Amino acid sequence: MFTLAEVASLNDIQPTYRILKPWWDVFMDYLAVVMLMVAIFAGTMQLTKDQVVCLPVLQPTVNSKAQPGTSGKADFTTVETTTGQGEEASMRTVSFGSAPTVTPDVPLSRATSSQYQPTESGQELKKEQKDSSGRKTNLDFQQYVFINQMCYHLALPWYSKYFPYLVLIHTIILIVSSNFWFKYPKTCSKIEHFVSILGKCFESPWTTKALSETACEDSEENKQRLTGAQSLPKYVSTSSDEGSPSASTPMITKSGFKFSADKPMIEVPSVTILDKKDGEQAKALFEKVRKFRAHVEDSDLIYKLYVGQTVIKTVKFIFILCYTANFVNTISFEHSCNPKVEHLIGYTQFECTHNMAYMLKKLLISYISLICVYGFICLYTLFWLFRIPLKEYSFEKVREESSFSDIPDVKNDFAFLLHMVDQYDQLYSKRFGVFLSEVSENKLREISLNHEWTFEKLRQHVSRNAQDKQELHLFMLSGVPDAVFDLTDLDVLKLELIPEAKIPAKISQMTNLQELHLCHCPAKVEQTAFSFLRDHLRCLHVKFTDVAEIPAWVYLLKNLRELYLIGNLNSENNKMIGLESLRELRHLKILHVKSNLTKIPPNITDVAPHLTKLVIHNDGTKLVVLNSLKKMTNVAELELQNCELERIPHAIFSLSNLQELDLKSNSIRTIEEIISFQHLKRLTCLKLWHNKIVNIPSSITHIKNLESLYLSNNKLESLPAAVFSLQKLRCLDVSYNSIALIPVEIGLLQNLQHFHITGNKVDILPKQLFKCVKLRTLSLGQNCITSIPDKVSQLLQLTHLELKGNCLDRLPATLGQCQLLRKSGLVVEDHLFDALPSEVKEVLNQDTSIPFANGI
Repeated sequence: MFTLAEVASLNDIQPTYRILKPWWDVFMDYLAVVMLMVAIFAGTMQLTKDQVVCLPVLQPTVNSKAQPGTSGKADFTTVETTTGQGEEASMRTVSFGSAPTVTPDVPLSRATSSQYQPTESGQELKKEQKDSSGRKTNLDFQQYVFINQMCYHLALPWYSKYFPYLVLIHTIILIVSSNFWFKYPKTCSKIEHFVSILGKCFESPWTTKALSETACEDSEENKQRLTGAQSLPKYVSTSSDEGSPSASTPMITKSGFKFSADKPMIEVPSVTILDKKDGEQAKALFEKVRKFRAHVEDSDLIYKLYVGQTVIKTVKFIFILCYTANFVNTISFEHSCNPKVEHLIGYTQFECTHNMAYMLKKLLISYISLICVYGFICLYTLFWLFRIPLKEYSFEKVREESSFSDIPDVKNDFAFLLHMVDQYDQLYSKRFGVFLSEVSENKLREISLNHEWTFEKLRQHVSRNAQDKQELHLFMLSGVPDAVFDLTDLDVLKLELIPEAKIPAKISQMTNLQELHLCHCPAKVEQTAFSFLRDHLRCLHVKFTDVAEIPAWVYLLKNLRELYLIGNLNSENNKMIGLESLRELRHLKILHVKSNLTKIPPNITDVAPHLTKLVIHNDGTKLVVLNSLKKMTNVAELELQNCELERIPHAIFSLSNLQELDLKSNSIRTIEEIISFQHLKRLTCLKLWHNKIVNIPSSITHIKNLESLYLSNNKLESLPAAVFSLQKLRCLDVSYNSIALIPVEIGLLQNLQHFHITGNKVDILPKQLFKCVKLRTLSLGQNCITSIPDKVSQLLQLTHLELKGNCLDRLPATLGQCQLLRKSGLVVEDHLFDALPSEVKEVLNQDTSIPFANGI
């Protein structure tokens, strides 16, 4: 037995696909139902009432022998009795010429008595028989039944017997052909997915809201277009048009906001506020539509299958029509039968009548009429299939009506399904097109984003950076919330992994904004926003994977002071770099490039007259061509880090204004070229740390103005006396080498303020070290020092002392005389600090106790 739920589920199949059934498919389905009813009706009538009735044809010779000397009157009358199936029955056969009749109303007992006992009743029977006339056939009831069955199969045409079953089979084949594309696994999955998505797109609240939003925007834009000439912009650029972006610059020409002198901002109000749940469902629909399109557009199987089944139905119609027309006239009421059973019944020919002939002929004509209508519809379907290219679908009308001009045209099975839907209702494709539009998707993201990121929430994410500036960092959002541009006191804005970032004209409200970070964020700007950034932005950080991600408007920010480019700029892509436009950045002072360069691009040196600081951080790629550095005569700071340099580049010696040189993390082994630094009169800071330097040449004494020398993380084993002849040296860092001895000449460095020798092999501290009374930082950790001289008390300006990782037994009590030294600046093991006298610890702990006292 079937449950009610199972039966109900069968009824749901047809409504599911009804949107893919055009009028001809629906009409053909109804025709198939009518044909099915004809087949069932005809079959039922045949099973219940179909039969033939046959009578023998008497031969003339037989008749002449049976009626000698008579004219129109019967000369004999007989009564035959038969008994069948245990019931009494009698049959009286009366022959009238050649038309015998049977009178089945004579009882068996009466017939018997009339033959053997001629009584009074028998005489009455003879009197009745004399009044009737006919011819004797000598056939009983069983013989008639036998003949009827024989002649039903022999005399009746096969089409009269099997017509209902053929109609049933043909109708089932046509029904299967009409719905096969809904059941075939390769197409069924796509159709089910399409119908499901289409229904959700039609019912989605975003569909109506998106159309409403665009309609509102269009009306507002038309209104502003008419009144735009009368309004004055809030921000008017004082610069010339020289820095205006070209036509290829990614600008947003359509602005949703206008500024005037009286009203600072006119914002188009949102028609609807999208519910968060609705927004998430709409986002999921966009993703489903995108994936479904990619899956379906690669083949045209559904189209071919539909065409194939339509061709099959047409061929089937032609076949049915051709063979049925030949059998219409074979269905008749009268038939002649020759069963060839004369040895059983004595007759060779019978005349039969088919009682269902008239009804079957009428049903057959009705069936032919239905099949003709069905065939004409099939021909029309084929005409429709080949009249227009159904494997291409254009949303031209939808684009015009909905203002979503970016709805793409589709092809193959996706296009065919949409053509089929149009036959049901074109409103479906219009609403479906909303979810193919990137503009619509971006609008949805924008509404959802603004609904989630309110002004109050953004204010909570504002923080203070190391430079005590207000900073906002937005990470992995679908766009930039509108409320960001209401934070007028923001100094730094960081946008990271926001692929659809758009900077509107409202940014001109952020008068404090001077630093912008674009991390994998190819932002687009409106014209008014660009004018503001061009005149106000001072620092820009751009992090990218490919140079194409660098917005073109970056090279047009003529008042930019600092530019940081972090990404892939290898030699193959150097030709694509738009750095030639850097020459427009006339106020650019700092250029920071972190990439994998093999040479310094000539385009960078074109802006050399403007630069005061150049930083190149390679990822370990060897930088081989450096001759272009000679053009950068105004550079004061130069950093070439991780560039696999083996020697100090000679091009550096031409930079007469160089003040700081940083060659960190290279492969420099020898620095004999250091003598050429004597020509760099302004050089005060030399950083050669994280290299492979073995010794320091004595020619270092020629760098008279050197104030900072960083040689940490090298392979030095000793410090030459020449280093201590640099009287202006204030910072010396030789940490993490293999130095075992601090020369006594260190006492000559009277201006030394920072001395780092952590991570070496020093075991004894010379007393001359403590003659450097200006020392503020002394890092002696991770050595082999066994004691600290009491003369450490002479370092009155000492604020940081690192002793951790040595072989010390105790700390000198004279540490308490270092007036500026506090416990926070003393890096030493806890047990050594605890061993100090209490009064010394009290002095060192003053930095922690004083705040408590003040609090009391």
